[in-house]
Amino acid sequence: MLPRLEVVRRLRPVDLVAPGSVLVEESTGGLFALPAAAPYVAATSAAPDRARLALHLADHRVDASLDDGSICLTLTRGRDTQELRSRRFHRAVEPTGLGLTLTGTHVTAWSREASGWVARARHDLRDLVDTRDAAVLADLVLELPTGGGVGGGFGQLGLRDVRFVTTEDGTPLRTDGALWLTATSAGPGFFDTAHTSVWRLDPVALEVEHTGDLFFRRPDRPGVFGDHATHVVRTADGWLVATSTWGDFEKPTTREGRREPAGLRVTLAEPPATVDVLRGTHVLDTRELPLPTDGLDSIATWDPHLVRRDGRWLVGFVSARRFFDFHPALAAGEDLDDLRLLGAATDRCSTEGTTLVEVGGRLVVLASDGRDSRRGQRARFPAYDLAMTDIGTLDAPYPTNLPWPSLARVDDGWLMVTFDGRATGGKLLGYGTHGDLVVMRSG
Repeated sequence: MLPRLEVVRRLRPVDLVAPGSVLVEESTGGLFALPAAAPYVAATSAAPDRARLALHLADHRVDASLDDGSICLTLTRGRDTQELRSRRFHRAVEPTGLGLTLTGTHVTAWSREASGWVARARHDLRDLVDTRDAAVLADLVLELPTGGGVGGGFGQLGLRDVRFVTTEDGTPLRTDGALWLTATSAGPGFFDTAHTSVWRLDPVALEVEHTGDLFFRRPDRPGVFGDHATHVVRTADGWLVATSTWGDFEKPTTREGRREPAGLRVTLAEPPATVDVLRGTHVLDTRELPLPTDGLDSIATWDPHLVRRDGRWLVGFVSARRFFDFHPALAAGEDLDDLRLLGAATDRCSTEGTTLVEVGGRLVVLASDGRDSRRGQRARFPAYDLAMTDIGTLDAPYPTNLPWPSLARVDDGWLMVTFDGRATGGKLLGYGTHGDLVVMRSG
């Protein structure tokens, strides 16, 4: 099996406005067009007292203001005005900047403080305006204060669900020596504020560069979604982009004691080679990736990982019996539309991040046993053969949360890039703002 891995670096890029996605940069105030491909945008400005930032969405104006140290969101439509101020978290501590973000359906007002960006007010717009509508996004307008500011695509509070971009046979893709990663860029809240981003990794300096963002159109409903937990595969004539539909996730309700399907599943985009999904912002059309769950009593699937060997596809994924009770599974087939189940670790109840990797000339399946797992199966990286029989564990430190075992063979050793559960952005936001990138190497 793999040698012992040790933590060698931790990284935490935090950007409200992604540096490579700046669309507006002005030293004076006014109204500026901010056309967006997806409902993931941000604006920042210096924060003298009584500063204001606003987004104009369809016939709604969303205003973030700083007045005497207090941060407030104001929603205006015609003559109707609604002021939203957190009773517990509205007061900023020596603010030096004001921020406003739209992530999915959520708007958030921020203050820049000594500790970084802190969320001070937040609101869900889903009952007011369709933020995922392409026409609404195309006509988006940014309103800057007198001193100007910056606006563009939303960046990230943290990174998680890290995967190497690979070729069909599972080999990590390299360009001029660099590796490529996809990650879930954490937003200010639960899964529906996050999206998929692309990063260039220097395996020597262990530095990352944000190079792109991926958004998705679904086959069964209109709009642009920030779906994530994504694997990108370079094929002979293009790309495969498999992702999980976390972009609007809501825990399903039950009816008369019966468990209801969550609608959470895996989709597949197939852009041609002329589309460089590693750089820039892209909205990809998807179709369903039918994953076999026969006998698994499954209500949802996520975390796809694709490898093609010996004329067939192998697809690792996660199947959930209920939320949150989930386990890894593996399917295979000559065609991605005709897969059959090879096996599933149904003894697990909090295990995800299913990943295929070649070790010693054979493919093994790795996963991550969360700390909510059963006794003897907690906080470790289990390994399986292709029948999903347990064959041991990966010898590596286990960070907090549910870190994925994403590994690459680099020169004569192994490199692993994973994540932890460290939150940021203040107490208003709750779960979902994690985590640090945690980099490990073999000795």
